[in-house]
Amino acid sequence: MEKILRVDNLKLYYYTSKGIVKAVDEISFSLKKGETLGLVGESGCGKTTTGFALLKMPTPPGRIVGGRIEIDGLDITPLSEGEMRKNVRWEKISMVFQGAMNTLTPVYTIGKQMMETLQEHRQMEREEARKRIEKYLNLVGLSGEVVKRYPHELSGGMKQRIAIATALFLEPRVIICDEPTTALDVIVQAQIINLLKDLKEKLDLSFIFITHDLATEAEVSDRIAVMYAGKIVEIGRNEEIYGEEGPCHPYTRNLLAATPRLHEKVSTLSFIPGAPPDLLEPPSGCRFHPRCSVAMEKCAKEEPPLIEIEEEHMVACWRCKR
Repeated sequence: MEKILRVDNLKLYYYTSKGIVKAVDEISFSLKKGETLGLVGESGCGKTTTGFALLKMPTPPGRIVGGRIEIDGLDITPLSEGEMRKNVRWEKISMVFQGAMNTLTPVYTIGKQMMETLQEHRQMEREEARKRIEKYLNLVGLSGEVVKRYPHELSGGMKQRIAIATALFLEPRVIICDEPTTALDVIVQAQIINLLKDLKEKLDLSFIFITHDLATEAEVSDRIAVMYAGKIVEIGRNEEIYGEEGPCHPYTRNLLAATPRLHEKVSTLSFIPGAPPDLLEPPSGCRFHPRCSVAMEKCAKEEPPLIEIEEEHMVACWRCKR
């Protein structure tokens, strides 16, 4: 399948008064056309930072300090901010930000906010722009009348759908969804998940779906990339991560073990002892080794490379071999 996004050795560091925080440290992955890649891990592991890095929008004092981001064959890492705004963001790659209710300006109508984004990128008459906006609102299950409303007049689910419509209406190849069901009740969460799956089929979209909810990832993703302490530790197809044999990396196994099962009686939930490392001074070797129950002496001294142990299944662990 055509690969529309390639990321090679991407590094994004935060330069703070206390030192350099290696939030995303030499990660590599690809995304195929029409595929959903799930990005999972504990809070603070670098998932959202990776999303902002792909847009070249690091939160200050963050900087992309190395690596390559290629979209449709174009390496965007050397592009200026002006080139990114005009030709890449929302044109080739867009993002549904976490907490849609915080991304909408309360003093403007929905129509005004969407019109401003559209006219920044497309030279078109207002009537043509209005029709395009209504088309994408209809695609996400909303009436065109929503353009006259203010954010406070809408429910959380409606705001999330508007964020999705805004990310879509310039027809980018890649959509990043950062916790798109956060703060929504379970019924609305299911509606948003089903909406994203329908849009993927209708529009042949490619998604990067960021969450720490492994049950949601099992529902929406074709492949899963697991992050820990700024590193990708395992990438595999859905069936390899959630199948009977299960994943190979101890961290991925522990994450799955800590996830409640709907149809199984569990008296005590598993947990991962300890806490994620301080990325100002990450541990030597494998960053997970201080919390790993099967760590060897080698794990503390040498960092394991991300290797392919079987087709499209990559793991960074000394215990996992080809």
